[in-house]
Amino acid sequence: MLNRASTYLYQRPKLILALLLGPPLLYFLVVYLGSLIALLVNSFFYLEEFTGLVVRQFTFRTYLQLSSPTNLGIFGRTAGMAMAVTIADAIIAFPLAYYIARYASPRSKTFLYIAVTLPLWSSYLVRVYAWKLILAKEGIFSWFLNLFGLQGILDWILSIPAIGGSSLSLSPIGMFIAFCYIWLPYMIVPIQTALERVPKSLLEASSDLGANAAQTFRNVILPLAFPGVVAGSIFTFSLTLGDFIVPQSLGNSRFFIGQAVYSYQGTAGNIPLAAAMTMGPVVIMIAYLVIARKLGAFDAL
Repeated sequence: MLNRASTYLYQRPKLILALLLGPPLLYFLVVYLGSLIALLVNSFFYLEEFTGLVVRQFTFRTYLQLSSPTNLGIFGRTAGMAMAVTIADAIIAFPLAYYIARYASPRSKTFLYIAVTLPLWSSYLVRVYAWKLILAKEGIFSWFLNLFGLQGILDWILSIPAIGGSSLSLSPIGMFIAFCYIWLPYMIVPIQTALERVPKSLLEASSDLGANAAQTFRNVILPLAFPGVVAGSIFTFSLTLGDFIVPQSLGNSRFFIGQAVYSYQGTAGNIPLAAAMTMGPVVIMIAYLVIARKLGAFDAL
């Protein structure tokens, strides 16, 4: 019976493909896309202020609430943080990825791969709360600054309204540091993969034509590795844009998108406004992915 079944399936490769891909595709359509469609539908309802009940009538009044200064500030603050983290991670990741791709021996490359991905093996919450302890007033970072008499510089930075706060563990700059650390591996790996694909013959040809190291990097390496940078930015930008734990743990009273969605849905019970707020990052990421695809980012994934 097993031989007949295996022969039957062997003669029908399309059936095998359907059996293999059917369950995950069904899960994707029902759970993932289904939840997004449910959010989209709820975003066109509105909350009756007097009764506190959701009125299931098609309207754009919920989306008009997103244009308030408070909500626009939340979108701008979150997108600005996501862009800053993406740029910082790209600057930090590129030299390490270049060393791994071009100069590291096979043994060192294995060790560096493990070192880069090792933080991902631990719990996300553990890493966030570890940074909260490190950046606290009584943490090791403040102790290190006091040791070298640099506490005054830190106090001056924390006094800046846009990025400061009562301490590094309760400020936008502390969130920025934690975000950069947590998402850095997602930037290193795509850049390293893109650099591995740069043919050495092009570097030799650039040298033969009289280009120095800086010119070769600017005109040959960087353009060919740029899709890897864009691919890594997809992860760092999207993950920062939708993160809730880091702003809740290291942030202050200024909300980010994840906190606003939780507040509207959990505290205020305004599910339509929470759904409309969720559609904001979805639209931003769709536009971002379209641009990334034109820049060749998907080829570097």
